[in-house]
Amino acid sequence: MKTIIVAGGGAAGMMAAIAASTDQSRVILLEKNEKTGKKLFITGKGRCNVTNACAMEELQSHVVTNPRFLYSAFHRFTNADMVRFLEEMGVAVKVERGQRVFPESDHSSDIIQALTRACRKKKVDILLNSPVARILYHHEDDGVERTFAGVELEHGKRIMGDALILATGGLSYPSTGSTGDGYGWAREMGHTIKEPMPSLVPFEMEEDWCRDLMGLTLRNIKIQVKDGKKKIYEGFGEFLFTHFGVSGPLVLTASTRLGKCTRALREGRLTLILDLKPALDEEQLNKRFLREFDTWRNKNISNVIEQMLPKKLVPVFLCIAQVPPDKKVHDITRAERRRMQEVMKGLPMHIRGLRAFEEAIITRGGVHVKEIDPSTMESKKVKNVYFAGELLDVDAETGGYNLQIAWSTGYTAGISAAGKASQDQS
Repeated sequence: MKTIIVAGGGAAGMMAAIAASTDQSRVILLEKNEKTGKKLFITGKGRCNVTNACAMEELQSHVVTNPRFLYSAFHRFTNADMVRFLEEMGVAVKVERGQRVFPESDHSSDIIQALTRACRKKKVDILLNSPVARILYHHEDDGVERTFAGVELEHGKRIMGDALILATGGLSYPSTGSTGDGYGWAREMGHTIKEPMPSLVPFEMEEDWCRDLMGLTLRNIKIQVKDGKKKIYEGFGEFLFTHFGVSGPLVLTASTRLGKCTRALREGRLTLILDLKPALDEEQLNKRFLREFDTWRNKNISNVIEQMLPKKLVPVFLCIAQVPPDKKVHDITRAERRRMQEVMKGLPMHIRGLRAFEEAIITRGGVHVKEIDPSTMESKKVKNVYFAGELLDVDAETGGYNLQIAWSTGYTAGISAAGKASQDQS
């Protein structure tokens, strides 16, 4: 019987362990924390957006970095396979807006318990509080080519094995144990690491008035992120002001598109533009203004704008449009009305930077996928070493897509390690 070691007890690691456990293989799952699934527990605000129910081709289109690399893994273990797995483990699911899949109970703990039950059923040996200190190798005759031999834990114990699956996560939410350990081991193996960056993360903004609007949510608005005149991202949905800048689903998704804009981000060139009335074109908006002005000629302009925007936003809006809030509507000039319309369709803001890994849902960057076999997740640098999950340079938009990456790559790595182990034995 072959021994397969899985490092990391998160979504990808637990799925890899379950898939790797066969009659011909023993699986040891090493988790540095006191329990498995710590990051999984807090995903989806504790509800766990476990996958997305769209067609797999569409799901792949929501992958931002290296989507083609995931083709084999996605078709080997689909979103339907994940739902079926959960139902077999006694967890009912539901589909919500945007085809996001959640446990019916709204408790992420049900997903963790299902994975734990599956590990127990497959006789996976889970070792908690067992951080890996280093990886051990066999060297071929030339002394250059290496094959996995085992791991040494921090307290000195060595566990020898025939295959290793690294599923140690990225750098996001480091309090859950995602502290980038796997990057160091991958570099040691000769792998290239694309610079890890926070993704699905809020923006810090230059504008101090964001603090005045803290807690205000804008729904059904459109945003654009631009580098000068070049459009980086455009989206429609929900937007939130915070004490440091902006957040919400629109901003988190926009953050996934900034991977190629690191220089522009550092140099402060990125602007964020809000269209507060995307359902109205310029002509329709002009008619709306004229109608409101005709109805409320003797009111202050601030009272009229309150008919069109949330009250909290009005002072900021009028300040940017350079219109005094106590000015009577009948005194508003054509130029002032035009400025208000322009700000309504394009309120400009300036991105200072991204929030830290502590607030990032996922990590962009990681192990270069050209150095990984996409059909097996095996390293092309060291024999019998496999990668899964966030450690790889793949990431997606928000909506359950990143967890599906974890399930699919974890499953592929697991069955590949078990299959190879079984072939080696025969």
